[in-house]
Amino acid sequence: MSALIIGILLPLVGTMLGSAFVFFMKKDIPDRLQKTLLGFASGVMVAASVWSLLIPSIEMARESVVPAAVGFLAGIAFLLLIDELTPHLHIGAQKAEGPKSKLSRTMMLTLAVTIHNLPEGMAVGVVFAGESYGMSLSAALAVSIGIALQNIPEGAIISMPMHAEGNSRGESFLIGTLSGVVEPIGSVAILLLAGVLGVALPYLLAFAAGAMMYVVVEELIPETAQGCHTNLSTIGFAIGFVLMMAMDIVLG
Repeated sequence: MSALIIGILLPLVGTMLGSAFVFFMKKDIPDRLQKTLLGFASGVMVAASVWSLLIPSIEMARESVVPAAVGFLAGIAFLLLIDELTPHLHIGAQKAEGPKSKLSRTMMLTLAVTIHNLPEGMAVGVVFAGESYGMSLSAALAVSIGIALQNIPEGAIISMPMHAEGNSRGESFLIGTLSGVVEPIGSVAILLLAGVLGVALPYLLAFAAGAMMYVVVEELIPETAQGCHTNLSTIGFAIGFVLMMAMDIVLG
């Protein structure tokens, strides 16, 4: 039980640590560093989606690709629906997405990051649920650690622009931290759902993978491909992918 609690909370701790950078950095994150960190986060999420979610989904379904394909597409559709129904504003963008709203710019920025973090919490919850169906605890912890590591730079990328938007350092830290609260909530929700629908676990694994891949393709990669220093985001992606892949294999 203690390992489960730690695993669920680790991603939130990573977000909190990254958000705390706002207290120690006087200026916004340099573009070169931001590109590298976004690439790193993308690499971790893609590797976790493949090695920790899709492959176990196929193996659990006795080599059938149907649950993986159905769950993956459902995960993408779910995030697409949330993206369309929720008013939000991506960091660095001028125009909000989703339905028209009178929400403040800060609130819409927070909602954008919250949407981003939800799939990561779902991924952690489903791999811990898989422990009851043959997946190892160490593999589940590897996913939690990997997401926590990529949440550290993401937390900084959230809180620093929030401060630049005019919020105080304390408010920016709080907003960054609150954006990560959805992760343990998502983990617990998936754990409860898996407990009721154990036979659907292969679908839930792929569902989490699809949701994470949506975030990478829809948000992270476009952000890293804009402007200069895109080669740094490619290097960051490679490092993040290899690190997450190695952790999954070694700890799994």
